Amino acid sequence: MLVALHGWLLSGRLWDALARELGPGCALVAPDLPGFGAAPRPRDLTPNLASYGRWVAAWVERELGPKQPVVLMGHSLGGSVALHAAGRLGGQLRGLVQISAGGGVYQPRPFRQLRRGGALLLGLRPRALARWPVLSRLRAPLQADVRAARGLLACSTNRGAVRQLPRLAHALTVPSLWIAGSRDQVMAPRYVRHLAGYAAAHQLEVLDGAGHLPMVQRPGELAALIEAWLEAEVQNVANPFSCNSASCA
Repeated sequence: MLVALHGWLLSGRLWDALARELGPGCALVAPDLPGFGAAPRPRDLTPNLASYGRWVAAWVERELGPKQPVVLMGHSLGGSVALHAAGRLGGQLRGLVQISAGGGVYQPRPFRQLRRGGALLLGLRPRALARWPVLSRLRAPLQADVRAARGLLACSTNRGAVRQLPRLAHALTVPSLWIAGSRDQVMAPRYVRHLAGYAAAHQLEVLDGAGHLPMVQRPGELAALIEAWLEAEVQNVANPFSCNSASCA
């Protein structure tokens, strides 16, 4: 079972095109992280990576059961959340897929600019996002909880959180697949390569011509890549049960 975690300001709908391209034996579930999409943020959920990682682990146990084998798949900031959740899933976790997710190098000025840009985006999003066809179609950026969005952006770009990512990647005990887009202007391939290098059993792939959202831009290629890796590295996890009923949608 693939559990897909979206990135900042997005929602579980980000994965719709990829889910349609995956074969019938590869089940995918994509929850909205609390405060994003249609999922409200509980007042006791602190908007930081560690808290969201704990939420993901609890969601997997509650919704899928403690014995269901899972492969976590994270996009961008969702990849950082996946790293925090991985250690909490124990033997239930069989693999990790990271898409446009990297980093681990603290850069004060770029991160400061990113926080300022994010705050501006949150303040102007109803007008500005109308110019971005992909994001406006998903509608998720307009629905995001301001406190959750600001908190996660600030947390993910502070010195401690950034420097923790390599330690979390190094602690992985399952195979991992890291995918970068050659034209990604948000998370350049070199940063994906850098963080992937800390994971012992990792595979790195670069999708030529893809940007930051390969699951939207190149869903067929991405699906083929993920399925081949699952078959080679995580046998019998991609098809733990049939997914032909409405309850698996």
